[in-house]
Parts: sequence; C-alpha cells; structure tokens
Amino acid sequence: MMKHVLEFEKPVMELRDKIAELKRLTENSEMDLSDEIQKLEKRLEKLETDVYDRMQPWDRVQMARHPERPTTLDYIENLFTDFLELHGDRLYGDDEAIVSGIAKFNGTPVTVIGHQRGKDTKENIRRNFGMPHPEGYRKALRLMKQADKFKRPIITFIDTKGAYPGKAAEERGQSEAIARNLLEMGGFTVPIICIVIGEGGSGGALGLGIGDRIFMLENSTYSVISPEGAASILWKDAAYAQKAAESMKITSYDLKDLDIVDEVIPEIRGGAHRDIQAQSEEIKQVISQALEELEKLSESQLLEERFNKYKNIGEYTHLDL
Repeated sequence: MMKHVLEFEKPVMELRDKIAELKRLTENSEMDLSDEIQKLEKRLEKLETDVYDRMQPWDRVQMARHPERPTTLDYIENLFTDFLELHGDRLYGDDEAIVSGIAKFNGTPVTVIGHQRGKDTKENIRRNFGMPHPEGYRKALRLMKQADKFKRPIITFIDTKGAYPGKAAEERGQSEAIARNLLEMGGFTVPIICIVIGEGGSGGALGLGIGDRIFMLENSTYSVISPEGAASILWKDAAYAQKAAESMKITSYDLKDLDIVDEVIPEIRGGAHRDIQAQSEEIKQVISQALEELEKLSESQLLEERFNKYKNIGEYTHLDL
C-alpha cells in the first residue's frame, strides 16, 4: 500500500485494501471467497475508470505534487546508462536542486539535466525543495554548452515549483541566470528534448524548458504561477486554488490543445509512482522517436524549426503605426 493517498483516490484505495484482505483470508483459511473477490475486482476496475479517467485539473495538480512521484534521478536510473554527474557552475558553487551530467541513451552519448526535489524532509532541505538558485541554472548552462561543443543531444527533466525567490538568489542574479539560459538554449545546434515530469512552475521551469520537443507526463502541470498564487491575486484567497486550476489551463491536455507542448505521455493508471519502470518505458519510446526525427535535421533546419516553434505559440497581431 502507498504511504500517501490523495483525497480523490481514497475510494479506490479502500476497495483495493478490501480485496487484499479477502485474498489473505482465502490463503490463511479454508474459506473460498473467490466469487466475492471476482465481483469486487470488477467493481474496482469500473471505479478506477471513473476516478482516474475523469480527473479534474485540481486532481492532476495534486498528482503532480505526489510525494512518491518519480524524480529526475529515478528516471536517469531507468532510462540511461553510464551516468556521470557533474557539479558546480565554476562561478559560485553547486546547486543540488539541479542534477546534471553525461550518460548514454540507447548507446548514444547525451547530456541530462533536471530539477531534483527530495523524497523526505531531510533531502528536500538539502535540495531546497527542487527550487534552484542561480548557480543551478549556470551549472545547467555550463553542461549545455559542453554538450553543444561535443555534439551531444540535451535531455532535460522539468519538476519545480519555481526558481528560489530568496534574497540571496536575487543578489546572485536569479533573473539574469534564467534569461541567459533562454537565450543560449535558443541557439544551440544540438537536439534539445524537454520533459515536464511533475510541476513546471514559471521561470524556474523555463530555465530548462527551451527545446525542439516539449513533452509532458499526463498528470504534470506547466504554468506561469501556482494555482494558490493565482487565487491569492485574483480572489485574495488561496482557498480558491481549485477554481484557479480549472481556469488557468495548466494540465498536459490543455497545453497540448494550445500547441505549447508537442505530446502528452500517458501515465500508468493511478500515476507514474505506481510503476516507475513501466513509466520509464513510455518516456523512452518518446525520446527515441524524437531523437530519430531531430538527428535527421541539419543545424540550420534545427534552429529554424526551433525558432518557428516558439514564434507560433499564442496569438498576436501586427499594428501598422
């Protein structure tokens, strides 16, 4: 049984527990409860469909924040081989809220970079809850420049509430560091694949989010501000977060409809944390296909397509003054 159960999925978990209890009774006694178990399993299948196939935006926000949700390091372990983590920005220090290094994907050398939050309180404090300081973004940029020099594709994993907004981060140039990444990522001549695996929050997400292909896991979110933050601004009350989530169009399917992301990666029913290996296989297929497509392009074609990708986001008009 999972340690953390979200409010909307409690009926599913309670029924699963009941089925497990009946199975234990059958094993440990002479009672035959197979008919009852079979009926409950059919009921569970229908209940899972009702709960997980009809998730509302706020449900997906909660799933994206699930404490057991796989992190960048989880996916690195399951997707890549020979991973060598590299540290430091060569200017100030190392930021553990971003992990980066070189690895092999299906035998091809790649550079992997991603936000990293903790699995418990101690690790979250060490990794600043996945909210990078400027040195984190500068570390990422150092690795991306290295990848561009040695012609290695870049794969980024996005999972952050946002860049750290503290005084020290601002003093060390938080805004400049993120802006620099946006500028530089726009001009790299190697394929860049970005995957939102949890929360994609504001500029903190964009600092690793300029790429040729943008993918989102089904239960991830991508937004300029958190639902709580938007609710505090619009209605002066964070309690309206659920209403804000429904209005902001922050889910993977919303963003696919808006042509901001290229593809939604289906999740294991109940969330990616239910089966990390199976979820990694889904991601692996998407990365493989994207790399195959992008590596056929010349450098000039790659840059032109990347430029047009972002140019065509949103709607705007020219005014003749």
